[in-house]
Formats: sequence, structure tokens, C-alpha cells
Amino acid sequence: MSEPKKILLAEDNSILSLLLKFKLEKAGYNLFIAENGKEAIEIIEQHNPEIILTDIMMPYISGLEIISHVRNKLSLMTPVIVFSSAGQEEMVLNAFNLGATDFMSKPFSPNELIIRIKRLIQ
Repeated sequence: MSEPKKILLAEDNSILSLLLKFKLEKAGYNLFIAENGKEAIEIIEQHNPEIILTDIMMPYISGLEIISHVRNKLSLMTPVIVFSSAGQEEMVLNAFNLGATDFMSKPFSPNELIIRIKRLIQ
């Protein structure tokens, strides 16, 4: 049997992180959680996850800076799904310009997220 796919979740909302941790681990993924952008970059560099899930608004280093780091500094093509609250269209467009793969507006369905993840890392 193959190893579970590694996912990085960069999310500073602990309730959302716990919900997604439960759902993603139940779906068979190995989840790393970063509570801020600085932790996220450390995890990416140490564990090279198959997919990155990040909120745009994060402490220390934003989700946009995480995307830029992954694409420009590390030259990785790892899929990145970005989360954002409503009303941040400009940031979402910036995320796509920086190399985000997909976007989900908060609040979102964890089941829909799992379907999107499966499509990106098959």
C-alpha cells in the first residue's frame, strides 16, 4: 500500500483547522498544520507536501507570500489551494497571478475541499 499523501494546512483559525484535520485524516491524508506563514514555509521545506492549503490572511507571512516562496524561491509546482473570506477579490486575483492552483471562499464545505484535493493529486 502506498504512503498517505502529505498535505500542509496553513490556517490560523484553530476551529477550522481541527475540523479539516478530522476530515482530511479520515479521508486518508497525512496532515501537517501551520498556524502561521512562517511555520508553513518551514514545513514545506522540511516535508515537501503533495498539496498546500493556505488562508490568504496569516500571521507573520501571508498566504500570498507562501505561494511566492513556493513558486519563485523553491521552484515547486506543488498545487496550492487558497482560502479567503468574502470581499477579498483583489487578493484572490493576486494569488492566481502568483501561481495559486485553486481558490475556495470561506466558509466552504470540507467535502468539496476533499474532492478538489483528490482531483489535484491523483
